[in-house]
Amino acid sequence: MENKKILLIEPYYGGSHKRFLDGLTTFVTGDYTLLSLPARKWKMRMQLGAPWFIERVKSMAAGDRLFDIVLFSSFIDVAVFKAMAASVDGWNRQCKYFTYFHENQFSYPGFLDKQTNHQFTVINFTTALVSDSVAFNSEFNRTSFFKQSKKYLSKATDIDLVDCLDQLVSKSVVLYPGLDFNELDQIDNVKDAGEDKLIIWNHRWEHDKNPEEFFETLIQLHDDNVDFRLCVLGENFKDIPACFTRAEGRLGERIVYFGYVEDRGDYHSYLRSGAIVVSTSIHEFFGMSVIEAVRAGCLPVLPKRLSYPELFDDSFLYEEGCLYEHLRHLLQTDTNLSIEQARQMTEPYSWKHLAAQYRQWLH
Repeated sequence: MENKKILLIEPYYGGSHKRFLDGLTTFVTGDYTLLSLPARKWKMRMQLGAPWFIERVKSMAAGDRLFDIVLFSSFIDVAVFKAMAASVDGWNRQCKYFTYFHENQFSYPGFLDKQTNHQFTVINFTTALVSDSVAFNSEFNRTSFFKQSKKYLSKATDIDLVDCLDQLVSKSVVLYPGLDFNELDQIDNVKDAGEDKLIIWNHRWEHDKNPEEFFETLIQLHDDNVDFRLCVLGENFKDIPACFTRAEGRLGERIVYFGYVEDRGDYHSYLRSGAIVVSTSIHEFFGMSVIEAVRAGCLPVLPKRLSYPELFDDSFLYEEGCLYEHLRHLLQTDTNLSIEQARQMTEPYSWKHLAAQYRQWLH
C-alpha cells in the first residue's frame, strides 16, 4: 500500500511537541512534510499561526500540495487553516484534518478566573469541531477537555450545542505520546555509592510544576537530618520562581547538579544515577519526564491527581499534603526499582508498543 502523504503542522516545535513528531516520523511509516515554528509565543501561534502556515503551503510547488492528511498540534486555529486552505490552488479538498492535543487550554491553572483566556479555549473547541479526528495524550486530558467544554457551553443559555459536543466525543481517542527508549536503555545502570538516596527533579522550572511544595518538603527533610541527595534538572526560562534560588542556598551540600542539561546523553546519565523521581505538579497532561526517569530506574513519587493515576499504580501516588511522609518513608527504607520493573512499567508508553495504534489512527 502506498504511504499516506501527511502534512505536519507544528506551531510550537520544541520540547515534548518536537520529540513527539520526531518519534512519529521514525516509527510510523508515512510520506511526511513538516512545517513548523519555534517553541515560543504560544498565544500568538494560536491567534495567527494558521494564515502564516497557509502562506507556506502556497509557496510549495502545486504538485506538492496534494496531502491525504494534515496533522496539527493544538496550538493552532484549525478552523481558520481549513477555511483558507479551501481556496489554495492544487489543495486536496478531500484531505482529512487530524489534531493531537498535547494539552488543552480549558485545564490550565486559573482558567476560570481569567476571562481573556476564553479566546484560546474557544480556538481549542472549534479546532476539535472541524477536525475529522482528535487524539488526546491522556484520558485525563480528554476528560477535562469535555468536562470544561460542557461547562463553557452551558453559559450560552440560548444556544444549544449538546449535539456538537456528542459528535466531538465520538471522534476522539486517547493515544499516549510514544517515547523512544533506545538511547536510555543503552546507558550503564551501575550506581555509585550513595546514589540510592538521589532524588531527581526533571520538570520545567515554572510555577505550574509546583516547585514550592517540592523544595519546602526537601528543606524539611534536610532540617530533620534525613539522608538524601538532590539532582535538579529540567528546562528553565527568563522568569525562574524564587524558590529555586532559595533551595539552592539551603540545600547546597545535598546537591549533585542544579540546572538544565543540554546534552541528552548527559541527561540520561543523571536519570540513571537517580533513585527517586518526584512530581508535585498542579498541571500535567501526560508526564514524559517522569516516564523517562522511571525507565531509567527511578521510583516514582507522584501526586494522586492529573494524568498520574491512569499511568501508575496507586502505590506510587501520595495523597494531598502527604508528600513529606511518603518521601521520608522511602528514603529511610531500602525500596528500589529494578530495571526489570522499570521496563515493565514504562513499555506501554514506548513507540514500539504504540506505533500500531498510530498507524490505525492515521489510516
